[in-house]
Amino acid sequence: MIWWGLIWLGNLAGGVVTTAPERGDVMEDLKQAIHQAYTGEAKATLRLKVFAEKAREEGHPQLAKLFEVISLSEEIHARRALRLLREIKETQENLAECFESETKVAGVAYNQFIKLAESSGDKDASQYFSQSRDVEETHANLYKEAMGHLLQDRETTYYVCRVCGYVADGLLPEECPICGAKKEQFVICGDQ
Repeated sequence: MIWWGLIWLGNLAGGVVTTAPERGDVMEDLKQAIHQAYTGEAKATLRLKVFAEKAREEGHPQLAKLFEVISLSEEIHARRALRLLREIKETQENLAECFESETKVAGVAYNQFIKLAESSGDKDASQYFSQSRDVEETHANLYKEAMGHLLQDRETTYYVCRVCGYVADGLLPEECPICGAKKEQFVICGDQ
């Protein structure tokens, strides 16, 4: 809806006529609404993928398909929201933004989360946050390296630890340097 330049009729029954909200306020509210929708859709996408895995493990293949289909639908919604938010930029900008984000998350957010988990005595949460922080640091390094090699279009194979999310670049480690998982716990991504 376009509010600006129009007269906003607040309460027609009472005959109250007010001017439209400032365009900047409406646009900021709209941006926040789209961001909230994106966040919800992105979370739903992952949650439904995990639910599909669980349904499949429990012998419910049709329910797994249902969760997967709706997950794909939610992913489409999230992608549309990203486009509306103009979050998708040129690759070099995307790399730089991802590097900054990973660095900030690893250096600030996870350290606070770790302190909270430790103060509550929750060792599992503390381990999760510590490992996630360490993995985020490796993500930042991968982005930084990629920014330097963007024009080379270097092909590599990545290996992702299914336990903690660590990403190995080019060589499959015998053991995950973050959580200690054996090489069988890694999934291969990219061309070989």
